[in-house]
Amino acid sequence: MEQNLNSEHKPQSSAKPRGKSSRSTILAQTVKTGIIKSNLIPMWAGLTLGMYKNKMTFIDNIPEMIFSTVGSALVIGAAGAFNNVYDRDIDAIMPRTQSRPTVTGEMSAKSTLSLAIVMLIIGVAVLALASPLAAAFGLLGVFLYVVPYTMWTKRRTIYNTEIGSISGAVPPLIGWSAVSTDITHPAILGLFFVMVIWQMPHFYAIAIRKRVDYEAASVPMLPVVKGMRRTYYQTNFYLILLILSSFLFGSLSVGIMLVALLLSVAWLVMSIYGYHSNKDQVKWATKMFVFSLFHMTILFSTVIVYSLVGVIFKLY
Repeated sequence: MEQNLNSEHKPQSSAKPRGKSSRSTILAQTVKTGIIKSNLIPMWAGLTLGMYKNKMTFIDNIPEMIFSTVGSALVIGAAGAFNNVYDRDIDAIMPRTQSRPTVTGEMSAKSTLSLAIVMLIIGVAVLALASPLAAAFGLLGVFLYVVPYTMWTKRRTIYNTEIGSISGAVPPLIGWSAVSTDITHPAILGLFFVMVIWQMPHFYAIAIRKRVDYEAASVPMLPVVKGMRRTYYQTNFYLILLILSSFLFGSLSVGIMLVALLLSVAWLVMSIYGYHSNKDQVKWATKMFVFSLFHMTILFSTVIVYSLVGVIFKLY
């Protein structure tokens, strides 16, 4: 399915006027600080796991910890700013995005693009101070998010979520590669694949909740094009894959594997029971969305705590 919305990408007049925002608020909305914060959690999971598996200490890796955190925040923010520039036409149509500075005019497209480029250059340079591989992953993540996802597939195919999930799973690779060059280790592959699969039911839930918005903007999200029943079955398919991917943590820790397994099974049970017992599809999707955040936070926090404890005990 292909479509081309307003090839010049000019904001529409449907954006609602609002009071003047502070400069810090405008910048935060432009670079999407909420997304930056949420992506730093899996980045730190990869970082601490890499330190643990390579028997490293905090003192020896303080620079890498700082560089990977600052660099990741900058490249993720750059990706968000690039996305705001390109999507400002459809952002003006959807109520949930009409308040973005690139839509309201508080940030011009030129200024936002300049900010994105500067953040990307500085972010990649800072990541390079941690390791060249971390810088390469940072650059790759931005490219995948901006070009294959935002520019090529988001407006053209229902598989935009699958394409976007690859860039969304790059943060753990950045963290791991800041302290390790072995990117084929089962531990980091487990984090990567879990992050890829997790995003599908997560974003399907968002698409259901905001279906009217996406439909108005002609964005071919799965619920818009294929309907609720197909979205439900596809959600469960990925949840089953998420359950199976939990066993990738077996070589790392039986405890982490069990946490991942229990969370994923609970999510699938919630999906099946909630869908058949609740006639309100939006309520079902909202519960699925909330649990997706719970799932990611608990799982990656467990990985971080496990790795940090392992690093600390190696000191004694």
